Amino acid sequence: MTPPDAHPTPADAQRESLIKYPCKFPIKVMGANEAGFVHAITQLAHAHDPAFDAKTIELRPSKGERYLGVTITITATSRAQLDGLYCALSAHPMVKVVL
Repeated sequence: MTPPDAHPTPADAQRESLIKYPCKFPIKVMGANEAGFVHAITQLAHAHDPAFDAKTIELRPSKGERYLGVTITITATSRAQLDGLYCALSAHPMVKVVL
């Protein structure tokens, strides 16, 4: 365990994580069902996981088809990668929710 006054190293973060890297990691993104939404999510996924396979994308429109749920599955390699992707998705103007 890292003492409270020490700066954690990447190895410390790896040990404290419940996620074993690398791994397949699904992320659910919801937004308005508009043109360009899936493309925007795909671009962000590729930016954070160059090996992202768009064939893994799952789409679920809402009952009235006003909203669209997009599940992407990336290969997670680190907590920093996941944090960066979550921040980028959350900041995108077309995105309403990221899970």
